Amino acid sequence: MKLYSFLAAILFGLALSPTQAQTNSTIRGTLTDPMGEAISGATIAAQAIVSLAKPVETLTHSGADGKFSLALAPGRYRVSVKHESFARVEQEITLAPGEARTLDLRLELEPLSSSVVVTALAEPELLKDAVAPVDVITREDIDDRQQVWLTPAFASVPGASFSQLGPMGGSTTFFLDGGNSNYTKVLVDGVPVNQPGGLVDFSNFTLDSIDKIEIVHGASSALYGSDAMDGVIQILTHRGSTRTPELSLEGDGGTFDTGHGAGQLSGLLGAFDYSFGTGYSSSQGQGPGDFFRDTTLSGNFGWKFSDTDDLRLSLRNNSSDAGQPGQTLLPNEAVIGQTTGLHDFSSDLRWDFAAGPHWQNQISAYESRYWSLDYSPLYGSFESEYNRAGLDARSSYLFHNGSVTAGYMYEVENGPTEGRHNQAGFLEVDYRFGPRLTTTVGGRVEDNGFFGTRFVPRVGASYALRDGNALWGATRLRASYGQGIKEPEILPADCSPQLAPEQSNTVDAGFDQYFASDRVRFSATFFHNDFHNIVSFTSAGAENCPAYGGSFFNTDKARADGANSTIELKPASWLRIIGNYTYDDSKVLAAPNAYDPALAPGNRLFKRPLHSANLIANAHFRRMNWNLAGYYVGRRADSDFDSLIINGVCTPDPAMGNFCITSDPSYVKWDIANSIDLSHGFSTVAVVDNLFNRHYSDAVGYPALRLNYRLGLKYTWGKD
Repeated sequence: MKLYSFLAAILFGLALSPTQAQTNSTIRGTLTDPMGEAISGATIAAQAIVSLAKPVETLTHSGADGKFSLALAPGRYRVSVKHESFARVEQEITLAPGEARTLDLRLELEPLSSSVVVTALAEPELLKDAVAPVDVITREDIDDRQQVWLTPAFASVPGASFSQLGPMGGSTTFFLDGGNSNYTKVLVDGVPVNQPGGLVDFSNFTLDSIDKIEIVHGASSALYGSDAMDGVIQILTHRGSTRTPELSLEGDGGTFDTGHGAGQLSGLLGAFDYSFGTGYSSSQGQGPGDFFRDTTLSGNFGWKFSDTDDLRLSLRNNSSDAGQPGQTLLPNEAVIGQTTGLHDFSSDLRWDFAAGPHWQNQISAYESRYWSLDYSPLYGSFESEYNRAGLDARSSYLFHNGSVTAGYMYEVENGPTEGRHNQAGFLEVDYRFGPRLTTTVGGRVEDNGFFGTRFVPRVGASYALRDGNALWGATRLRASYGQGIKEPEILPADCSPQLAPEQSNTVDAGFDQYFASDRVRFSATFFHNDFHNIVSFTSAGAENCPAYGGSFFNTDKARADGANSTIELKPASWLRIIGNYTYDDSKVLAAPNAYDPALAPGNRLFKRPLHSANLIANAHFRRMNWNLAGYYVGRRADSDFDSLIINGVCTPDPAMGNFCITSDPSYVKWDIANSIDLSHGFSTVAVVDNLFNRHYSDAVGYPALRLNYRLGLKYTWGKD
């Protein structure tokens, strides 16, 4: 009987095969990137659209030549194309019996992908091809570490250091590769948020609704103009990407009466994508007068007119109120009742459209605002407000193996006392000499309302010395050179009549080496940064500038030589270990107006340690995720600002105190985080910071938080 059934099945199949051959349909095509290169390894899925049964999905992958083919029964399908580096594409098609449909697609790079960089060049590029050193912090990294604030996320970046005046809510400044705290340009969804010619206070910057952070090392003024002296930070907020709405809610609390709550709703409605997020944090701090409250609102909305034409609006607002107890570790320096209020806002309306198969265009109108109010029982209130608004337009011609981008920027900056109008034009050429060598050449003419016209260039190259993923894997070399400029802060005209822009020359050279089928990666970058025309302050000429009690001059010079290195291990699918080490040999070369021993020539630059390192291990198995992070920060130059320089020697000022502190000691700190998937969308939040209760300071006299923890729940609903 079994033999009879088997023979019958064979005869039945043979009888049907000619019919199936005649009625089967086919989808075939080629996938290419914006420059026309083939895309391999993409997943092409065809899902039958039926109403009475579970949709059946058929999969294939594109080959090395970018080609793919799918054999399907006649019917209606939703075809999707996915690749980790490219934006997802979906189309609905109907196949007639025997139809052969050609579906050639050009995929755009996905800005939020961890393997794509949008900040290093005028056009997005793959991270492996970047000519400048780039570090990326993803949403996955943030969630693994259960982080709420931006500053701790920076602590894992090689070459980065920061200073925080107090545990929570104290003024927080950032330093990159030996540069000053106002030498790094900060963008939020493309919007510059630095105070004009100044820094960014990160004390109230949360990670709510942030999906990705890119840190580009090296002077980038050729592309971004003023403030990009030693690098650029770009912060990218969440976008809706799922047809089913996604709702995320989180609530946690812990030590020092700390509480944190956040919510986010995002999704796709046809051609419209939306994301709205909010967060609230509060804490009573670890001492008298050390409270902190912060509210975050974020929105990102896009409308897709076609595959090559879309409009996007992004908004972000941070408001905080913090107690400032002062340098409580120094005698007589604590002042109870001091407070600081901060309000940061950024907005951007951006139109991206194609004017043919080779032309990509972008027009952006943006505005950012910064407001602060400092109050002290001793000195009263001090209010400051800055804003910058601008129009940025650029056009790129994409051709096989390269692109040419030209752009124009017009910006208006306003401060408490003055304002200025700036404009600039730039040109950048990117070209691939075959599959191995990627080069970029660019320049910018900056016409600043204060210092006039300057030209700044940038060049770079990336070379794939070796391909492969064997025991000794791929090797990639890279090198770049750039010049940077920074406009002075907005000051009264009488205080800075002759100021020129501060300038930098930066050189980076490094390599990436992969081992053991890409389970091990070692990277090293060597940098040399020169800084000159640095603005200094002296009390001489106080009669001309009573508001500041002195005048400003371009007198100082400095340099920073060093290396950033990273080793990444993936010994198992559930375990990832990353270690970073930075050597930053900085030096003050000239400072004729130095008013403190820590700022004198020959010393290391302020707040920048000679040695720093971190180690992060993440394990994800079963339903649990564990993250252990350790940070080492070496001794760094600092000051109590209560001392005098007499004959080149630090001498305590009897009127101010008897400290003569010129450095902060080194420290090691460990954090641990855990989350457990409870199913049905619920997961736990558990974090312990400063696990071993290390007593340390990021600035003289300002104690950092002792051992503290947060516990809570997170709920996620929806998502495709």
